[in-house]
Amino acid sequence: MKIGILGTGDVGRVLGAACVTLGHDVMMGSREPDQQKVKDWVAKTGPRASSGTFAGAARHCELAIVATRWDGTENALKLARADNLAGKVVIDATNPLDFSSTPPSLSVSGADSAGERVQRWLPAAKVVKAFNTVGNPHMFRPDFPSGPPDMLICGNDPGAKQTVARLLSEFGWPVIDLGGIESSRYLEALAMIWILEYFNTKNGNHAFKILRK
Repeated sequence: MKIGILGTGDVGRVLGAACVTLGHDVMMGSREPDQQKVKDWVAKTGPRASSGTFAGAARHCELAIVATRWDGTENALKLARADNLAGKVVIDATNPLDFSSTPPSLSVSGADSAGERVQRWLPAAKVVKAFNTVGNPHMFRPDFPSGPPDMLICGNDPGAKQTVARLLSEFGWPVIDLGGIESSRYLEALAMIWILEYFNTKNGNHAFKILRK
């Protein structure tokens, strides 16, 4: 599958490298495709990895992953162009974090969410929220003593969620579908629990799992 990564931060580089490891063709999109960290990532990741603009990655892909900092997400999607992502599956891995305090807080909450905004900014795309409730070192092949944690997802298109669930299965994640994209409100709040635990313990080796009996 052709995958476009929108964003060059830790999350984007980890997810892009994981997708290449699984045999997918990945283009990393950014405002500056020739920046050194992107060149280094392409060289390290191998021949299935490439770089381009946000618009180039959006045109290239069958599935896109939004992995930008929240304060740059709307602009990044404008540069990617909504028409380049029309009809495509778009994974929203963002959290709408406000870094003006420590720990950060949610800048979007209550009756709205980042996931819903991404869907509004990309009205013809099929947005699925995923990857936002775990630290990037554990996004690919999560290895915990009690077994793999759960990946909670949501989105409005059932077929898109099936596509994302298959990709997540390749990554090593069991998937729990929480319904429509408005459930991003709760996934982003859950991410704050992960973040608070990180700041309290100075350790990112935790994840969420729903226990059943």
